[in-house]
Amino acid sequence: MHVNRRQFLCRSIGAALGGVSAFSALGNLRLIAAAAAATRSPAFNDYKALVCVYLGGGNDAFNTIAPCDAAHYATYAATRQGLALSQASLSANLLTPLPLGGGLPGGPPSDGATYGMHPSLGSITGGNAGLRGLFNGGKAAIVANVGTLLHPITQAQYQNDSVAKPPQLYSHDDQTNQWMTSRPDDTNADGWGGRVADMLYSGNSGELPMSITLGGINRFQRAGVVNQYALDSWQAAAQAAGVDGDGNPVDFFSVPGMSFRGDGPDSWMVPTDPARTAAYDALRASGGQANVLERAYADTTSRAIANAALLNAAMTGVRLTTPFPDTDLGNQLAAVALLLKVRASLGMSRQVFFVSVGGYDTHGDQLIDQAANLRELSQALAAFHAATVEIGVENAVTTFTTSDFGRSLAVNGSGTDHGWGGHHFVVGGAVRGGRFYGTMPSLAQYDDDHPATSNPDDTGYGQIIPTLAVDPYVATLAAWFGVSAGGIADLLPNLGRFPAANLRFLG
Repeated sequence: MHVNRRQFLCRSIGAALGGVSAFSALGNLRLIAAAAAATRSPAFNDYKALVCVYLGGGNDAFNTIAPCDAAHYATYAATRQGLALSQASLSANLLTPLPLGGGLPGGPPSDGATYGMHPSLGSITGGNAGLRGLFNGGKAAIVANVGTLLHPITQAQYQNDSVAKPPQLYSHDDQTNQWMTSRPDDTNADGWGGRVADMLYSGNSGELPMSITLGGINRFQRAGVVNQYALDSWQAAAQAAGVDGDGNPVDFFSVPGMSFRGDGPDSWMVPTDPARTAAYDALRASGGQANVLERAYADTTSRAIANAALLNAAMTGVRLTTPFPDTDLGNQLAAVALLLKVRASLGMSRQVFFVSVGGYDTHGDQLIDQAANLRELSQALAAFHAATVEIGVENAVTTFTTSDFGRSLAVNGSGTDHGWGGHHFVVGGAVRGGRFYGTMPSLAQYDDDHPATSNPDDTGYGQIIPTLAVDPYVATLAAWFGVSAGGIADLLPNLGRFPAANLRFLG
């Protein structure tokens, strides 16, 4: 790959100074900004946002959608045994994919089966038709059997170790990091969302960081230049509506003040103590510290306070008519929707959001726990999409799911074990929805005596081998977002190992 002089300068300085920590710690913003400017993108004339929905623990894709026609359901039920959803419940939540045609990718599932969604994804609450309604309405797509890969790999290659596998398969932390970086071969890599932000942040005229997390500090948004900005989404759904569940008025969504100075909600300092207040303000004063870590602290704290003031000014009185469920994910996505509404006043042309929920590690009681998890996911995603329509950014916001891994096709009592490949949802007005993308795996039970003919997609231990790598999934999102072909090559150096560089689920 050709690297020009400006790119070399930018990368060399970033490497020498240690990325984001150097950005804050050395305090030499002009040096790094000048180097980064060499590869900055021009200002955009449109707006786009990516919203990553992380399902912590590893979602079971094979009960999220499942076949309901007689032949395929019989195979699924024989393998899933006591965890199989009823055929009637799946048929009542039927998916109606668009046919192949028009030169467009995607269409009906590749295995010829008829699929239904988990009943929790099709339940209608207060007019919210959930993910099934989004899929059948052409606003959501299913990307089949995605997982971390170093190379395409078959069952035989997996079993005889002739092709390299991602390290630490089936480990929560390792597989989460590989999903969030798309670099199984680099344990030190920054997140792909953060690296995209580094490429595009100069397209924003405002001061707010391009990467905002409502789900806590995360690897996905870790970057060399752009710090992720963490917000609390508590009561955001009520604040968006202007009233709580009992009809009482609530304040607008706002960022709490600094607790140490006495103006935050959980202050542990007496505000009338001038000596402590002065000491604290001295710690965060710009440029007065001799120690590199003190300067890092001062810079980070000062920027956080400035960003809070900026957001609070923009968010005053901002409301939405779209109702959001008062759940963890519902509140996080309500906060994202409010931020979308004030995007112009904040000078934002590109934004990367991260939201996260846990509870998907269903080793036991899966039928109960997954039903609740998927209901929360479905209702929150449908409300969020409706809010993007209300705000007028339906075609400019793409929401997508990620998870640690899929779960095993094989069952383990009342639950499933850590798996590998799994299905994911992409939602938005720009999505070529109502379609399946990729290859559906076999759901047949693995037979040690006849591995290739019983289930060629099974590792031999119940996990399903991915047929799509994370790389093209990411590349499709990044290309739509405005990353150039050269930028995608930098972002995903292993992309060329896989047959499709763009899955074309975004138009």
